[in-house]
Amino acid sequence: MLEFDDIQHILLTRVPALTGRYEFLSFRNPAGGRAWLAAILEKVQSSAEARASVEQDNRWVSVAFTWNGLRALGMDEASLDTFPEEFKQGMVTRAEILGDTGTNHPDNWVGGLASPDLHAIVILFARDNTERDRCKAEHQQLVAQCEGVEVLSALDLEATPPFNYAHDHFGYRDRLSQPVIEGSGEEPTPGSGAPLKAGEFILGYPDEYGPPANLPQPEILSRNGSYMAYRRLQEHIIEFRDFLRQHGQTPEEQELVAAKLMGRWRSGAPLVLSPDKDDPALAVDMQRNNDFNYATMDPHGYAVPLGSHIRRLNPRDTGANMNRRRMIRRGATYGPPLPEDAPEDGIERGIAAFVICASLIRQFEFAQNVWVNDKNFHELGNERDPIIGTQDGTLDFKIPKRPIRKTITGIPAFTTVRGGAYFFLPGLKALRYLASLSSSR
Repeated sequence: MLEFDDIQHILLTRVPALTGRYEFLSFRNPAGGRAWLAAILEKVQSSAEARASVEQDNRWVSVAFTWNGLRALGMDEASLDTFPEEFKQGMVTRAEILGDTGTNHPDNWVGGLASPDLHAIVILFARDNTERDRCKAEHQQLVAQCEGVEVLSALDLEATPPFNYAHDHFGYRDRLSQPVIEGSGEEPTPGSGAPLKAGEFILGYPDEYGPPANLPQPEILSRNGSYMAYRRLQEHIIEFRDFLRQHGQTPEEQELVAAKLMGRWRSGAPLVLSPDKDDPALAVDMQRNNDFNYATMDPHGYAVPLGSHIRRLNPRDTGANMNRRRMIRRGATYGPPLPEDAPEDGIERGIAAFVICASLIRQFEFAQNVWVNDKNFHELGNERDPIIGTQDGTLDFKIPKRPIRKTITGIPAFTTVRGGAYFFLPGLKALRYLASLSSSR
């Protein structure tokens, strides 16, 4: 039985926010950090609270910590040592494993995200900008009252219009394929697979392998917690649009190229079910838009290329051990939309998202290393994920086609990693435990 009243809402509940803000904090003083946490705790909602009041609320707050941040709050070394090695090392140290090289290297990250002084994040999702600005001012007052607490940087979030469905700056519809957690009360849509054991995402519960094991100690700290891999990805809109025009002579051909890169039309309609033309009605039908497989419906990739984004990030029935690889994604876009015919304006825009999982190494790092950046994924030979893979202009993208497949050479980078971090997302009881730590521990 899931303890909804102890699980932070972001893990189980998607809220109707159109804006928000991430603030990245440093604790120069353990007592000041604990004072900040004790105060912000009042605003952190459990999943039960968020679900009960989601129609009335205007803002939703979550809090998470780096390993260095837990130490900065005053956690003892014995407890710190019980965390998994990849979390202790942090995303910066794991850069090569994740493919964060070249322009994606942590040396190029912004906002202090590569600094060991990054200790915590407070995540605000708000219904509108007025509420976001109110919360921002309120948090500034709180930080000023807590000795040694500093804001390293912040990122304001903005949904991309039109607001009737989620999509990124490239125009791709989002939030179409998420795993369902057993006991969450949600029902998987056709094609999404059976609900997965809670322990795949939430610490303290059985996972697909068996009972929980090797959890951070003490138990009050780890139970109902999870790990989050934060990624800030700048989207290069002009390069993407230029690429489509270069490889498609008509608007229809350009849309098909965009669909092949993703594996879905920008409307969200899957290529497996609608390979030749877009189908907006299919895109919005949650009973149909995820109901497909690859092994029997498209084994050779004539509809969805073997290296396309969605085929890599969710190989479905062509992937091994899939129930142990799934992840929950939360996040939003940032930066203003760029009108279709506008030139480059020098403003950064992109996606700032969290990948939530019980094991960073088995889920997130495996996906980045094998699914996203392995050039020989599905024996492709010289490809990486065309949307989020590390691209340097030397790799290809193959589009199977009869009688001769099409190979696009020199894929440019459509995204650049601008920052990232590994966070631990504690349960509500764990947050209270952390706020009550003593400096003498």
